[in-house]
Amino acid sequence: MREAGVREMGAETPLPRLEVAELRHVRLPMVVPFETSMGRLNERDAFLIRLRADGLEGWGEAAAWRDPSFSYETVETCFYAAERYLLPLLFSAAQPAARGIDSLLTPVRGYPMAKAALETAAADLAARAQGISLSRWLGGSSAEVIVGISLGIEASHEALLGRIEQAVAKNYRRAKIKIRPGWDLAVVEAIRRRWPDLPISVDANSAYTLADRELFKALDAHGLVTIEQPLRHDDLVDHADLQSGLVTPVCLDESLASLADLEAAIRLKSCRMVNLKPGRVGGLRQSLAVHDLCHDQGLALFCGGMLETGIGRAANLAIASLKHFRIASDLSESARYFARDLVDPPFRLTERGTLAVPAGPGIGVTIDEGELERRTVTCHSFTRSELAGAQA
Repeated sequence: MREAGVREMGAETPLPRLEVAELRHVRLPMVVPFETSMGRLNERDAFLIRLRADGLEGWGEAAAWRDPSFSYETVETCFYAAERYLLPLLFSAAQPAARGIDSLLTPVRGYPMAKAALETAAADLAARAQGISLSRWLGGSSAEVIVGISLGIEASHEALLGRIEQAVAKNYRRAKIKIRPGWDLAVVEAIRRRWPDLPISVDANSAYTLADRELFKALDAHGLVTIEQPLRHDDLVDHADLQSGLVTPVCLDESLASLADLEAAIRLKSCRMVNLKPGRVGGLRQSLAVHDLCHDQGLALFCGGMLETGIGRAANLAIASLKHFRIASDLSESARYFARDLVDPPFRLTERGTLAVPAGPGIGVTIDEGELERRTVTCHSFTRSELAGAQA
Protein backbone atom coordinates (compact mmCIF):
# COMPACT_ATOMS: atom_id res chain seq x y z
CA MET A 1 0.00 0.00 0.00
CA ARG A 2 1.35 3.39 -0.90
CA GLU A 3 2.14 5.72 1.95
CA ALA A 4 -0.65 8.24 2.36
CA GLY A 5 0.26 11.83 1.71
CA VAL A 6 -1.20 14.92 3.29
CA ARG A 7 -3.22 16.86 0.74
CA GLU A 8 -2.66 20.60 0.40
CA MET A 9 -5.68 22.78 1.06
CA GLY A 10 -6.64 26.34 0.32
CA ALA A 11 -4.40 28.98 -1.16
CA GLU A 12 -0.83 29.33 0.03
CA THR A 13 -1.22 33.05 0.71
CA PRO A 14 -0.19 34.11 4.23
CA LEU A 15 -2.78 34.72 6.90
CA PRO A 16 -3.73 38.33 7.60
CA ARG A 17 -1.50 39.78 10.32
CA LEU A 18 -2.84 38.28 13.53
CA GLU A 19 -3.69 40.81 16.21
CA VAL A 20 -5.63 39.14 19.03
CA ALA A 21 -6.45 35.60 20.16
CA GLU A 22 -9.40 34.93 22.41
CA LEU A 23 -9.88 31.69 24.34
CA ARG A 24 -13.27 30.80 25.80
CA HIS A 25 -14.75 28.09 27.94
CA VAL A 26 -18.51 27.96 27.34
CA ARG A 27 -21.19 25.75 28.89
CA LEU A 28 -24.53 24.96 27.25
CA PRO A 29 -27.33 22.96 28.93
CA MET A 30 -28.43 19.90 26.97
CA VAL A 31 -32.06 19.62 25.87
CA VAL A 32 -32.00 16.02 27.11
CA PRO A 33 -29.16 14.20 28.90
CA PHE A 34 -26.88 12.15 26.65
CA GLU A 35 -25.71 8.85 28.12
CA THR A 36 -23.14 6.42 26.73
CA SER A 37 -21.00 3.63 28.16
CA MET A 38 -18.56 6.40 29.17
CA GLY A 39 -21.04 8.34 31.32
CA ARG A 40 -23.87 10.86 31.23
CA LEU A 41 -23.79 14.44 29.96
CA ASN A 42 -26.31 17.00 31.21
CA GLU A 43 -24.49 20.00 29.77
CA ARG A 44 -21.87 20.54 27.09
CA ASP A 45 -18.68 22.35 27.99
CA ALA A 46 -16.72 23.56 24.98
CA PHE A 47 -13.43 25.31 24.23
CA LEU A 48 -13.49 28.04 21.58
CA ILE A 49 -10.76 30.05 19.87
CA ARG A 50 -11.33 33.36 18.09
CA LEU A 51 -8.53 34.93 16.03
CA ARG A 52 -8.76 38.59 15.00
CA ALA A 53 -6.88 40.17 12.10
CA ASP A 54 -7.49 43.11 9.74
CA GLY A 55 -11.10 43.52 10.80
CA LEU A 56 -11.82 39.82 10.26
CA GLU A 57 -12.16 36.95 12.70
CA GLY A 58 -11.79 33.19 12.57
CA TRP A 59 -13.41 30.65 14.89
CA GLY A 60 -12.44 27.16 16.01
CA GLU A 61 -13.95 24.74 18.51
CA ALA A 62 -12.18 21.86 20.22
CA ALA A 63 -13.97 18.51 20.36
CA ALA A 64 -12.78 17.96 23.94
CA TRP A 65 -15.23 17.50 26.80
CA ARG A 66 -15.04 18.70 30.39
CA ASP A 67 -13.80 15.32 31.63
CA PRO A 68 -11.19 12.92 30.14
CA SER A 69 -13.66 10.17 29.21
CA PHE A 70 -13.52 10.12 25.41
CA SER A 71 -9.97 11.53 25.29
CA TYR A 72 -7.23 12.65 27.66
CA GLU A 73 -7.86 16.16 26.35
CA THR A 74 -10.34 18.33 28.23
CA VAL A 75 -11.53 21.92 27.97
CA GLU A 76 -8.98 22.77 30.66
CA THR A 77 -6.02 21.11 28.91
CA CYS A 78 -6.96 22.78 25.61
CA PHE A 79 -6.96 26.14 27.35
CA TYR A 80 -3.52 25.46 28.82
CA ALA A 81 -1.96 24.05 25.64
CA ALA A 82 -3.27 26.87 23.46
CA GLU A 83 -2.18 29.66 25.79
CA ARG A 84 1.17 28.21 26.83
CA TYR A 85 2.42 26.58 23.63
CA LEU A 86 0.26 26.71 20.49
CA LEU A 87 -0.67 30.38 20.20
CA PRO A 88 2.90 31.58 20.88
CA LEU A 89 4.10 29.35 18.02
CA LEU A 90 1.49 30.75 15.66
CA PHE A 91 1.92 34.41 16.61
CA SER A 92 5.72 34.21 16.48
CA ALA A 93 5.77 32.84 12.93
CA ALA A 94 6.78 35.43 10.34
CA GLN A 95 4.07 34.84 7.71
CA PRO A 96 2.13 31.68 8.55
CA ALA A 97 -0.16 30.16 5.92
CA ALA A 98 -3.32 28.51 7.17
CA ARG A 99 -2.68 25.38 5.15
CA GLY A 100 0.55 24.76 7.09
CA ILE A 101 -0.65 25.37 10.63
CA ASP A 102 -0.48 21.68 11.57
CA SER A 103 3.20 21.58 10.53
CA LEU A 104 3.90 24.79 12.43
CA LEU A 105 2.57 23.17 15.61
CA THR A 106 4.58 19.93 15.35
CA PRO A 107 7.11 20.99 18.06
CA VAL A 108 4.25 20.37 20.52
CA ARG A 109 3.53 16.66 20.87
CA GLY A 110 -0.07 15.58 21.40
CA TYR A 111 -3.09 17.86 22.01
CA PRO A 112 -4.74 17.07 18.64
CA MET A 113 -8.07 18.63 19.66
CA ALA A 114 -6.49 21.90 20.76
CA LYS A 115 -4.41 21.97 17.56
CA ALA A 116 -7.49 21.25 15.44
CA ALA A 117 -9.36 24.15 17.03
CA LEU A 118 -6.50 26.54 16.28
CA GLU A 119 -6.05 25.27 12.73
CA THR A 120 -9.79 25.64 12.09
CA ALA A 121 -9.78 29.21 13.41
CA ALA A 122 -6.87 30.01 11.08
CA ALA A 123 -8.60 28.33 8.13
CA ASP A 124 -11.83 30.20 8.87
CA LEU A 125 -9.87 33.46 8.89
CA ALA A 126 -8.07 32.59 5.65
CA ALA A 127 -11.27 31.62 3.85
CA ARG A 128 -13.02 34.80 5.02
CA ALA A 129 -10.08 36.86 3.75
CA GLN A 130 -10.52 35.21 0.34
CA GLY A 131 -14.31 35.60 0.43
CA ILE A 132 -15.01 31.88 0.03
CA SER A 133 -16.61 29.20 2.20
CA LEU A 134 -14.53 26.82 4.28
CA SER A 135 -16.09 23.98 2.29
CA ARG A 136 -14.80 25.42 -0.97
CA TRP A 137 -11.42 26.22 0.63
CA LEU A 138 -11.11 22.54 1.59
CA GLY A 139 -12.20 21.29 -1.84
CA GLY A 140 -15.71 20.26 -0.83
CA SER A 141 -18.42 19.97 -3.46
CA SER A 142 -21.71 19.09 -1.73
CA ALA A 143 -24.24 21.79 -0.89
CA GLU A 144 -25.86 19.58 1.75
CA VAL A 145 -24.84 16.61 3.88
CA ILE A 146 -27.02 13.61 4.69
CA VAL A 147 -27.15 13.18 8.45
CA GLY A 148 -28.18 10.70 11.09
CA ILE A 149 -28.97 10.98 14.75
CA SER A 150 -26.96 9.56 17.64
CA LEU A 151 -29.15 8.39 20.51
CA GLY A 152 -27.90 7.75 24.02
CA ILE A 153 -28.86 5.11 26.55
CA GLU A 154 -32.37 5.68 27.89
CA ALA A 155 -34.25 4.60 30.99
CA SER A 156 -36.24 1.97 29.03
CA HIS A 157 -36.63 0.42 25.60
CA GLU A 158 -39.91 2.29 25.22
CA ALA A 159 -38.20 5.63 25.84
CA LEU A 160 -35.57 4.87 23.20
CA LEU A 161 -38.19 3.71 20.69
CA GLY A 162 -39.99 7.00 21.28
CA ARG A 163 -36.79 8.92 20.45
CA ILE A 164 -36.37 6.88 17.26
CA GLU A 165 -40.01 7.53 16.32
CA GLN A 166 -39.34 11.26 16.53
CA ALA A 167 -36.14 10.91 14.49
CA VAL A 168 -37.90 8.88 11.77
CA ALA A 169 -40.65 11.50 11.60
CA LYS A 170 -38.00 14.19 11.01
CA ASN A 171 -36.38 12.09 8.23
CA TYR A 172 -33.03 11.46 9.84
CA ARG A 173 -31.26 9.08 7.47
CA ARG A 174 -29.64 6.81 10.07
CA ALA A 175 -30.08 6.09 13.78
CA LYS A 176 -26.99 5.31 15.84
CA ILE A 177 -27.68 3.63 19.16
CA LYS A 178 -25.25 3.72 22.05
CA ILE A 179 -24.80 0.30 23.65
CA ARG A 180 -23.11 -1.18 26.69
CA PRO A 181 -23.28 -4.58 28.44
CA GLY A 182 -26.91 -5.15 29.40
CA TRP A 183 -28.17 -2.59 26.86
CA ASP A 184 -27.40 -4.13 23.50
CA LEU A 185 -28.98 -7.11 21.71
CA ALA A 186 -32.46 -6.80 23.20
CA VAL A 187 -32.49 -3.11 22.27
CA VAL A 188 -31.58 -3.87 18.65
CA GLU A 189 -34.19 -6.63 18.49
CA ALA A 190 -36.86 -4.22 19.74
CA ILE A 191 -35.89 -1.65 17.10
CA ARG A 192 -35.88 -4.24 14.33
CA ARG A 193 -39.34 -5.48 15.27
CA ARG A 194 -40.73 -2.00 14.75
CA TRP A 195 -38.48 -0.82 11.89
CA PRO A 196 -37.22 -3.81 9.88
CA ASP A 197 -35.54 -1.63 7.24
CA LEU A 198 -34.35 1.40 9.19
CA PRO A 199 -30.61 2.04 8.76
CA ILE A 200 -29.25 1.61 12.28
CA SER A 201 -25.78 1.41 13.80
CA VAL A 202 -24.59 0.56 17.27
CA ASP A 203 -21.74 2.34 19.05
CA ALA A 204 -20.11 0.71 22.06
CA ASN A 205 -17.44 3.32 22.89
CA SER A 206 -15.03 0.49 23.80
CA ALA A 207 -17.36 -1.22 26.29
CA TYR A 208 -16.65 -4.85 25.22
CA THR A 209 -13.87 -7.41 24.73
CA LEU A 210 -13.33 -10.41 22.46
CA ALA A 211 -14.99 -12.48 25.18
CA ASP A 212 -18.24 -10.93 23.86
CA ARG A 213 -17.74 -12.40 20.38
CA GLU A 214 -21.06 -14.31 20.48
CA LEU A 215 -22.94 -11.08 21.22
CA PHE A 216 -21.48 -9.49 18.10
CA LYS A 217 -22.35 -12.53 16.01
CA ALA A 218 -25.94 -12.15 17.24
CA LEU A 219 -25.91 -8.44 16.35
CA ASP A 220 -24.48 -9.38 12.96
CA ALA A 221 -27.80 -10.97 12.01
CA HIS A 222 -29.75 -7.71 12.24
CA GLY A 223 -28.54 -5.90 9.14
CA LEU A 224 -26.70 -3.10 10.89
CA VAL A 225 -24.91 -0.34 9.00
CA THR A 226 -21.95 -0.80 11.33
CA ILE A 227 -20.77 -1.85 14.79
CA GLU A 228 -18.71 1.09 16.00
CA GLN A 229 -15.70 0.91 18.34
CA PRO A 230 -16.72 -2.30 20.11
CA LEU A 231 -13.33 -2.99 21.72
CA ARG A 232 -10.57 -1.12 23.54
CA HIS A 233 -10.07 2.54 22.59
CA ASP A 234 -6.44 2.04 21.51
CA ASP A 235 -6.75 -1.40 19.91
CA LEU A 236 -6.33 -2.45 16.28
CA VAL A 237 -5.36 -6.13 16.56
CA ASP A 238 -8.43 -7.47 18.38
CA HIS A 239 -10.70 -5.43 16.13
CA ALA A 240 -9.12 -7.18 13.14
CA ASP A 241 -9.88 -10.53 14.79
CA LEU A 242 -13.49 -9.51 15.40
CA GLN A 243 -14.00 -8.03 11.91
CA SER A 244 -12.77 -11.24 10.25
CA GLY A 245 -15.75 -13.13 11.66
CA LEU A 246 -18.47 -10.56 10.93
CA VAL A 247 -20.45 -9.54 7.87
CA THR A 248 -21.30 -6.18 9.45
CA PRO A 249 -18.55 -3.59 8.96
CA VAL A 250 -16.65 -2.71 12.10
CA CYS A 251 -16.21 1.06 12.33
CA LEU A 252 -13.30 2.59 14.22
CA ASP A 253 -13.43 5.88 16.06
CA GLU A 254 -11.26 6.22 19.17
CA SER A 255 -8.68 3.75 17.83
CA LEU A 256 -7.84 6.02 14.89
CA ALA A 257 -6.04 8.93 16.52
CA SER A 258 -3.91 9.71 13.47
CA LEU A 259 -3.34 9.00 9.80
CA ALA A 260 -0.67 6.49 10.82
CA ASP A 261 -3.26 4.60 12.91
CA LEU A 262 -5.52 4.38 9.87
CA GLU A 263 -2.66 3.05 7.74
CA ALA A 264 -2.00 0.37 10.36
CA ALA A 265 -5.72 -0.49 10.57
CA ILE A 266 -5.82 -0.98 6.80
CA ARG A 267 -2.82 -3.30 6.88
CA LEU A 268 -4.35 -5.33 9.72
CA LYS A 269 -7.89 -5.23 8.24
CA SER A 270 -9.20 -3.91 11.55
CA CYS A 271 -12.29 -2.24 10.08
CA ARG A 272 -14.29 -1.56 6.94
CA MET A 273 -15.68 1.81 7.98
CA VAL A 274 -14.23 4.97 9.55
CA ASN A 275 -15.79 7.62 11.77
CA LEU A 276 -13.73 10.71 11.02
CA LYS A 277 -13.62 13.35 13.74
CA PRO A 278 -11.30 16.20 12.74
CA GLY A 279 -10.44 16.95 16.36
CA ARG A 280 -9.43 13.38 17.03
CA VAL A 281 -6.95 13.21 14.14
CA GLY A 282 -5.47 16.66 14.68
CA GLY A 283 -7.31 18.98 12.33
CA LEU A 284 -8.41 19.80 8.82
CA ARG A 285 -5.36 18.87 6.77
CA GLN A 286 -5.04 15.50 8.49
CA SER A 287 -8.78 14.97 7.92
CA LEU A 288 -8.28 15.53 4.19
CA ALA A 289 -5.56 12.88 4.20
CA VAL A 290 -7.83 10.42 6.07
CA HIS A 291 -10.63 11.14 3.58
CA ASP A 292 -8.36 10.53 0.60
CA LEU A 293 -6.90 7.32 2.01
CA CYS A 294 -10.37 5.93 2.79
CA HIS A 295 -11.39 6.75 -0.77
CA ASP A 296 -8.33 5.06 -2.24
CA GLN A 297 -8.69 1.95 -0.09
CA GLY A 298 -12.47 1.58 -0.40
CA LEU A 299 -13.30 2.19 3.26
CA ALA A 300 -16.74 3.64 3.97
CA LEU A 301 -16.60 7.01 5.71
CA PHE A 302 -18.78 9.38 7.70
CA CYS A 303 -18.13 12.46 9.80
CA GLY A 304 -18.65 12.01 13.52
CA GLY A 305 -19.85 14.57 16.01
CA MET A 306 -18.92 15.39 19.59
CA LEU A 307 -22.08 17.31 20.51
CA GLU A 308 -20.44 20.49 19.22
CA THR A 309 -21.98 23.93 19.24
CA GLY A 310 -22.88 25.41 15.88
CA ILE A 311 -19.31 26.67 15.51
CA GLY A 312 -17.83 23.18 15.51
CA ARG A 313 -20.80 21.81 13.56
CA ALA A 314 -20.20 24.31 10.75
CA ALA A 315 -16.59 23.17 10.41
CA ASN A 316 -17.64 19.50 10.46
CA LEU A 317 -20.16 20.14 7.68
CA ALA A 318 -17.42 21.72 5.58
CA ILE A 319 -15.35 18.55 5.96
CA ALA A 320 -18.37 16.32 5.31
CA SER A 321 -18.99 18.13 2.01
CA LEU A 322 -16.02 16.23 0.52
CA LYS A 323 -16.95 13.66 -2.10
CA HIS A 324 -16.27 10.38 -0.24
CA PHE A 325 -18.65 11.02 2.68
CA ARG A 326 -21.49 8.78 1.56
CA ILE A 327 -22.74 7.38 4.88
CA ALA A 328 -25.11 9.61 6.90
CA SER A 329 -22.88 11.63 9.23
CA ASP A 330 -23.46 12.15 12.97
CA LEU A 331 -24.20 15.87 12.59
CA SER A 332 -27.72 16.41 13.88
CA GLU A 333 -29.49 19.77 13.87
CA SER A 334 -28.85 22.25 16.68
CA ALA A 335 -32.18 21.57 18.41
CA ARG A 336 -31.18 17.95 18.97
CA TYR A 337 -28.83 19.13 21.73
CA PHE A 338 -29.41 22.78 22.61
CA ALA A 339 -32.50 24.92 23.14
CA ARG A 340 -30.43 27.84 21.85
CA ASP A 341 -27.20 27.42 19.91
CA LEU A 342 -24.30 29.87 19.70
CA VAL A 343 -24.99 30.54 16.01
CA ASP A 344 -27.91 32.39 14.46
CA PRO A 345 -29.75 30.93 12.70
CA PRO A 346 -29.21 27.48 14.19
CA PHE A 347 -28.72 24.43 12.00
CA ARG A 348 -32.05 22.91 10.95
CA LEU A 349 -32.77 19.55 9.36
CA THR A 350 -34.31 19.67 5.89
CA GLU A 351 -37.20 17.44 4.86
CA ARG A 352 -34.60 15.39 2.93
CA GLY A 353 -32.75 14.46 6.12
CA THR A 354 -29.85 16.77 5.34
CA LEU A 355 -28.08 19.81 6.75
CA ALA A 356 -27.08 22.62 4.42
CA VAL A 357 -23.35 23.25 4.15
CA PRO A 358 -22.78 26.93 5.03
CA ALA A 359 -22.02 28.83 1.83
CA GLY A 360 -20.96 32.16 3.36
CA PRO A 361 -17.32 33.16 3.86
CA GLY A 362 -15.32 30.92 6.22
CA ILE A 363 -17.40 28.64 8.43
CA GLY A 364 -20.37 30.66 7.15
CA VAL A 365 -22.27 31.23 10.40
CA THR A 366 -23.07 34.30 12.46
CA ILE A 367 -22.16 34.13 16.14
CA ASP A 368 -24.92 35.04 18.57
CA GLU A 369 -22.73 37.32 20.71
CA GLY A 370 -25.38 37.71 23.40
CA GLU A 371 -25.80 33.97 23.86
CA LEU A 372 -22.04 33.52 23.68
CA GLU A 373 -21.57 35.90 26.61
CA ARG A 374 -24.38 34.28 28.60
CA ARG A 375 -22.79 30.85 28.19
CA THR A 376 -19.19 31.91 28.83
CA VAL A 377 -17.52 30.46 31.92
CA THR A 378 -14.04 31.91 31.28
CA CYS A 379 -12.62 34.19 28.58
CA HIS A 380 -9.00 35.30 28.14
CA SER A 381 -7.70 37.56 25.36
CA PHE A 382 -4.08 37.89 24.28
CA THR A 383 -2.43 40.45 22.04
CA ARG A 384 0.20 39.74 19.42
CA SER A 385 2.96 41.25 21.56
CA GLU A 386 2.00 39.12 24.57
CA LEU A 387 1.96 35.88 22.59
CA ALA A 388 5.05 36.52 20.48
CA GLY A 389 6.89 37.50 23.63
CA ALA A 390 5.86 34.26 25.34
CA GLN A 391 7.49 32.22 22.58
CA ALA A 392 10.65 34.31 22.61
